[in-house]
Amino acid sequence: MKLSQFKFNLPDELIARYPSKHRDESRLLVVHKDSDKIEHLIFKDILNYFDAHDFFVFNDTKVFPARLFGNKEKTGAKIEVFLLRELNPAQHLWDVLVNPARKIRIGNKLYFGENEELVAEVIDNTTSRGRTLRFLYDGPYDEFKDLLFSIGETPIPEYMERPAVPEDADRYQNIFANNEGAVVVPAAGLHFSRELIKRMEIKNIDYGFLTLHHGLGAYRDIDVEDLTKHKIDSEQMIITQELCDRVNTAKDSGYKICAVGTSVLRAIETTISTDGHIKPREGWTNKFIFPPYDFTLPDALVTNFHLPFSTLLMITTAFGGYERIMDVYQTAIKEKYEFGAYGDAMLIIP
Repeated sequence: MKLSQFKFNLPDELIARYPSKHRDESRLLVVHKDSDKIEHLIFKDILNYFDAHDFFVFNDTKVFPARLFGNKEKTGAKIEVFLLRELNPAQHLWDVLVNPARKIRIGNKLYFGENEELVAEVIDNTTSRGRTLRFLYDGPYDEFKDLLFSIGETPIPEYMERPAVPEDADRYQNIFANNEGAVVVPAAGLHFSRELIKRMEIKNIDYGFLTLHHGLGAYRDIDVEDLTKHKIDSEQMIITQELCDRVNTAKDSGYKICAVGTSVLRAIETTISTDGHIKPREGWTNKFIFPPYDFTLPDALVTNFHLPFSTLLMITTAFGGYERIMDVYQTAIKEKYEFGAYGDAMLIIP
């Protein structure tokens, strides 16, 4: 496949800047793979397509407040720092992106907070925009982490073209988020409310969690036309033996397996074995999925509507079929579905 095959015209007004009033009342477009039938519903209707002992797999990664704004020493120039991951807790070392990068050199000190109560020193260059920062803090680690995250903002995507607001701290997070480490929310899970989870339990629909810490790789521009030459960023993942046992048993018993989000698809496909079972894993994945691709375990996928040229769109078309999903996207645009992390959802099902 070629990058240009994932181009489509997305009207700017269809990019969701804010979440729906209620998590489970966004719109839901249902795609039936076997018949090409589509339906237009409300997200909380999703349970109509699942029965007792069908199994939903969620990503329980937790987004942390990764975007900081500070000032450079001496010049006072305003600097944006985006925390990517913690490298060494004892030394307060972090892998970050800085903007504007041309002004930030090794040895520079950066000041954060209203009273400049947090200071960091640039100790290394990693990429054109990447730096390693050492935060200069003498107190206990928990105090440092609390201070750092109190200064940070929710890292909503740049395509929303607005600053983060207090509401984002709750809404740009899944209700079941548990394991801290993501800077991008697994957006498909945003549609699940506590009430909807309770209804799943009442209907005896099973569910479990894996962890894949979503990084910025999903939003990086692809600069090659031949997708086989594109490399995506590695992301940390954890799949437990307990989840594997439950999912594999459900699959072997003939129940539907529903992946909630493209990150779950990637994690499953990273660990799938030749017998169609998933295996436990704690490590990293840089698996890049695009059409054509054969999935053996998941029967259904819940996902949002993604932006043109994105790797998220590519894996969605791999699961649902390239021509089918690209046609569905044109229908979604015509019907004014909203796109992006705060947008509407799609269920792809047999």
